[in-house]
Amino acid sequence: MQLGRINRLTIARLTAPGAYLFDLQGNEVLLPKKYLLPEHIEGAEVSVFVFKDSENRIVATTEIPHILLGDFTYLKVIHNNPFGTFVDWGLDKDLMVPYGEQTHKLEEGEIYLFTLRYDNATDRLFGSMRVNKLLEPCIEDIANKEVDLLICEPTKLGRNVIVNNRYAGLIFQNELTKSISRGERLKGYVRTVRTDGKLDISLEPTSFEKYDQATEKIYALLKSNPRLEFSDKSDPEEIRKHLGMSKKTFKQAIGKLFRWKKISIFPNHIELK
Repeated sequence: MQLGRINRLTIARLTAPGAYLFDLQGNEVLLPKKYLLPEHIEGAEVSVFVFKDSENRIVATTEIPHILLGDFTYLKVIHNNPFGTFVDWGLDKDLMVPYGEQTHKLEEGEIYLFTLRYDNATDRLFGSMRVNKLLEPCIEDIANKEVDLLICEPTKLGRNVIVNNRYAGLIFQNELTKSISRGERLKGYVRTVRTDGKLDISLEPTSFEKYDQATEKIYALLKSNPRLEFSDKSDPEEIRKHLGMSKKTFKQAIGKLFRWKKISIFPNHIELK
């Protein structure tokens, strides 16, 4: 079994405190009684998260925390004490972030980006803000591929993201086709794999697929409301804000709908035919 991960373990025996689970090597861990269900009988397999309690005992829970070992996510600060900061990771016992793993002062009630790490010396899990040293340079050929994004902090150039829980990426300002918030998880597309292994990311597909999606979206909007107050002369930021696409994509989409004789284009709006 491994601390910080979801383990598939077998119930060895049921006792008053709960069920003792074992792995293939014969290691045991207690699943407290409050987590037991009627189907949890001897010999049954159960998926549990394994960590250490406040008395440094290995314990299992069927609750799934907000973060697993090696993952990245935003967590809320609960309180500070002389040893570190405690954050809410979805379990009864809060996760400690030692001061040495903090990159700046943490305010109670605020959310920050953390990763979950394991310390071999103490055999304990801990939170860390030192995220960048754990992100890998990308050596995969994933240009134009769809990827999973964790939205991070804004920069002068755009918005930092973590890609596929492994790589550092950036959405440039002109690629921000919709409003996004830190901590949000969504799909994106790799525009470029840079020589340093970092990724340039787009929120729209980087091929003709994005024009097809935009065409379908505008046509669906017009079917519910036959007039849209946008045209090829509209402000790019207004198009980006309200329709979630660049002006170039918008013009490509309405041009296609016009050629299909689905819409009429006017100086300040478009209408469904």
